[in-house]
Amino acid sequence: MDYSSQNPSSNHTVEKLDPPQSQDHAIMRRCIALAQRALGKTAPNPLVGAVIVKNGEIVGEGFHPAAGQPHAEVFALRQAGKRARGATIYINLEPCNHFGRTPPCSEALIEAGIKKAVVGMVDPDPRVSGSGIVRLQQAGIEVVVGVEAAACEELNEAFIYRVTHRRPLGILKYAMTLDGKIAATTGHSAWVTSPAARSVVHQLRVACDAVVVGGNTVRQDNPLLTSRQELHTPLRVVMSRSLNLPTNAHLWDTTLAPTLVVTEPRSNPELRILLRERGVEVIELIPLTPYALMTYLYERGFMSVLWECGGTLAAQAIADGSIQKVLAFIAPKIIGGSTAPTPIGDLGLVTMTDALILERVKWHPVGSDLLVEGYISKKPKDSK
Repeated sequence: MDYSSQNPSSNHTVEKLDPPQSQDHAIMRRCIALAQRALGKTAPNPLVGAVIVKNGEIVGEGFHPAAGQPHAEVFALRQAGKRARGATIYINLEPCNHFGRTPPCSEALIEAGIKKAVVGMVDPDPRVSGSGIVRLQQAGIEVVVGVEAAACEELNEAFIYRVTHRRPLGILKYAMTLDGKIAATTGHSAWVTSPAARSVVHQLRVACDAVVVGGNTVRQDNPLLTSRQELHTPLRVVMSRSLNLPTNAHLWDTTLAPTLVVTEPRSNPELRILLRERGVEVIELIPLTPYALMTYLYERGFMSVLWECGGTLAAQAIADGSIQKVLAFIAPKIIGGSTAPTPIGDLGLVTMTDALILERVKWHPVGSDLLVEGYISKKPKDSK
């Protein structure tokens, strides 16, 4: 991921490129890199980068920095100016063709005199869904679709899931020893994995809109849940029925990042007062379930929610369909202990044939640890 700049437009105005027959994929990858500069900041909008090329030279580029701000195409057109006429624009996502907070980008491209558009993927948003491409073609603009499509879909997997399922994408992250423990029998868990793995987790938080833990994690680990970077820190969310939580938790320091506590009615009124005095948002959900929380976060415009909770809450989130993706860091350590906590609690599955199956599985080393990631393709029988 490219975190080198937060400017929606680059500083250069002209750059020589490879020959035309080999540049499409390279420039689309550049669009993706530009889009990544706004990781965690665009919800509910997608990550989009745009590059304008004329006579083998880049004459304009930009990315969408945040919801309500101009789209990537606008920044690229501004930089290109009159050089956009007769040029080719590369965009990792189909241009919008509707009036929202900003005017439709399709009309801006037509007005600027763009000759050709290379699009990474069709926008799954029903308000667009191919209409932007059709509008460009109607105006006589040549359109090529599907360049680096897989990479474009991976970049915006949370946006795609949100608009197609009307839910945020749920990602479960945990770190465990080789024998499947997330802590010792005493509850001590610092640190299961290496500094390299923890750095990857910080980068993962940058890309998410919220990170969720349960009350037990707050009591046992007293986490910060920040990205340790200035780029973006997600909303930190604590789920607790009783609000039996320490008064000095790191999460109550809202100068580091915002915190939301989700609880039930009539829980610990004294702590509620303290939390609100410290700028912590407190809401009630009935019922207090992962499913209800994800519904609430969808309504707030969130796209991706990272679950860094203990085994009991993780099992509940999986069982009610709040988790779609799993990232498991496995450390080459053995801690033992028949009562030592494991990453996921009871799912009510009693035979191996009932086990949840991960698909599209990838694994690679991170420092001395192994990261395994995949998507849940089979849900428990009682899931929603």
